[in-house]
Amino acid sequence: MELALVISVVVIALVFDYTNGFHDAANAIATSVSTRALTPRAALLMAAVMNFIGAHLGEQVAKTVGSGIIEPPEGTHGLVIVGAGLVGAITWNLITWYFGLPSSSSHALIGGLVGAALAASTTVHWDGVLEKVVVPMILSPLVGFTLAGGIMIAILWIFRKSNPHSTGRGFRYAQTVSAAAMALGHGLQDAQKTMGVIFLALVVGGYNQPGDNIPQWVILAAAAAISLGTYAGGWRIMRTLGRRIIALNPPQGFAAESAAATVLYVAAIGFQAPISTTHTITSAIMGVGATKRLSAVRWGVAGNIVTAWVLTIPAAGIVAAITYWIAHAIIE
Repeated sequence: MELALVISVVVIALVFDYTNGFHDAANAIATSVSTRALTPRAALLMAAVMNFIGAHLGEQVAKTVGSGIIEPPEGTHGLVIVGAGLVGAITWNLITWYFGLPSSSSHALIGGLVGAALAASTTVHWDGVLEKVVVPMILSPLVGFTLAGGIMIAILWIFRKSNPHSTGRGFRYAQTVSAAAMALGHGLQDAQKTMGVIFLALVVGGYNQPGDNIPQWVILAAAAAISLGTYAGGWRIMRTLGRRIIALNPPQGFAAESAAATVLYVAAIGFQAPISTTHTITSAIMGVGATKRLSAVRWGVAGNIVTAWVLTIPAAGIVAAITYWIAHAIIE
């Protein structure tokens, strides 16, 4: 029974990873597609490859998710908790994708795990949730907004006397690099979260010890799932990020992607914090738009997005708790 549950949880985790890929594909390429720096399919292929590479660049975020959020008991009970948390995250991903809202897959996963743990009266590491989730959740959009605005102001000043047409063409080429950097950062952040959950399931099932390195097959499976999901594309959310918040031009797209990628790398490598790529790129897009004029940002759309951000953790947690109660009644 436990082996079957471990396999089931791993499969559910990879399904989550796939939904994470197509849900968050827009994070990496929406700006490049909307400014016509890249064609949609070329952008998706590039993003898929860079996500795969990024997934192999570290394990810091994976260890935070795998051991710093909840501490489920070993055996069947613990596996049910982890599986229920994943179902909560998948459900919220699909709901927000349907409505074209760029919400956080990362926070959906955290909310799902915490909701299932609370429903099962299992230990939640609230200090880890506060330090590694809540504080970065607040800081990353603020830093992304400010940094993107600063980069955009610098671009406007440096190229103030340049020919707009030739400058725009140059930034279209530059966006290929910034979009690749963004996709690499997404793999570094989001694929690791799935690795952490799979590793958590293996520890709970008795197949690994908490201090072990993450098995190579887990890294490859998570990298492949998020890459395939990314290549599938998330066109509903892409329209929201690329057009509905603000009509981007190539310099603005470059500034937003560069700022967001910087925040992702610093958070993953410097602080081992599982921050939201969605929050970061969305706030960066708002930041570059605000440098033009505040009214250039469609704040009504931005308000809907922020509402989805606020609801993500509790909504995923509620679905995970309900899933746990049902699974607990059937399996245990």
